[in-house]
Amino acid sequence: MINQHSENLLNTQQEKAPAQGYKFSWFDWFCLWYPPGWLILFNRHWQHYHQDPDGWNWFEYGLFLIPGGFYLAMLSRWLRLGCRSPRQEVGEFDPNYQQAFGQEVLGPIVKYYFRGELQQIENLPSRGPLIVAMNHAGMCFPWDFLTLAYLLSETRGWRVQPIASPALFDHPWMIWWLPPKWSQLLGGVRAEFNDFEAAIAQDKILLYAPEGIRGPGKGWSKRHQLQKFDVSFMQLSDRYHIPILPVVCIGSEFLHPWSVNVTKLQRLVKLPFLPLSPLMFALVLFPSMGIWAMKTRLRYFIQPLESAELASGSNKGRTAAYQQAQKLREKLQIQINQLLGKS
Repeated sequence: MINQHSENLLNTQQEKAPAQGYKFSWFDWFCLWYPPGWLILFNRHWQHYHQDPDGWNWFEYGLFLIPGGFYLAMLSRWLRLGCRSPRQEVGEFDPNYQQAFGQEVLGPIVKYYFRGELQQIENLPSRGPLIVAMNHAGMCFPWDFLTLAYLLSETRGWRVQPIASPALFDHPWMIWWLPPKWSQLLGGVRAEFNDFEAAIAQDKILLYAPEGIRGPGKGWSKRHQLQKFDVSFMQLSDRYHIPILPVVCIGSEFLHPWSVNVTKLQRLVKLPFLPLSPLMFALVLFPSMGIWAMKTRLRYFIQPLESAELASGSNKGRTAAYQQAQKLREKLQIQINQLLGKS
């Protein structure tokens, strides 16, 4: 009954969606260059295509922009909703909305703020399925992932779906920050083995971080040092005969520089990581900056395709997968060191 209601609601929203695409206004450009406004961009774009009476309104957007105003905005929204949390409707991947979000919101951010660019595109295959394996860093909102997904979509027309931490789907903070089931609609796949395998089995193009949460959670002191790779992507690549496309990202370490992970507090609040840095003082005053990141140049170096051909047998297969994953990690670490001019 709930699923049927949600499906009807989604269909109604799509029927009433405006015919014209979302156009960046002067206010949107202001939000792009004023860090507390990034959350406004995401929600304004969502509300352009979806009726969302539980979403933020203009009065609350204005409060985002002043020190401490986000707390008043949350109180205003909570009271407006009758002292409850926003509704969380069932959401499925919507390629049309992913494309609209990429062209109308991600595009300006990637081009003018992160200055994202692909290098060595001759290594890009013409089509999928693929597991795009990238070093992941920054200890912040996954801008290195979103930027690469956008660039691959623009270059090849692919519908790239990132593997994302479960916290980005259903953490209480995300429910208040972002639109309902926003991550799912944009193609996010939960970073859980069953979800990962189901997506692989459907011949999708998946963006994956072999380091897992160890990558962005390693902190500034270990920047440019790849952490241990998981083996699941090697095993699934072998099982479903899907090649791996390694990508080296340079610049992601500067998305949230000088940070350390407060492990005990992070586990208490059930977040993937909880960075502590000089920027956190600004975040206390402007919580809407939670999806913002420092301006940097994100460069992606496409590596030749890899294929996992593992030994038969569960124990041998896992051992071979581990060895091959770490061998790939060493290869990518050499690439990173060379790109940075290190010995």
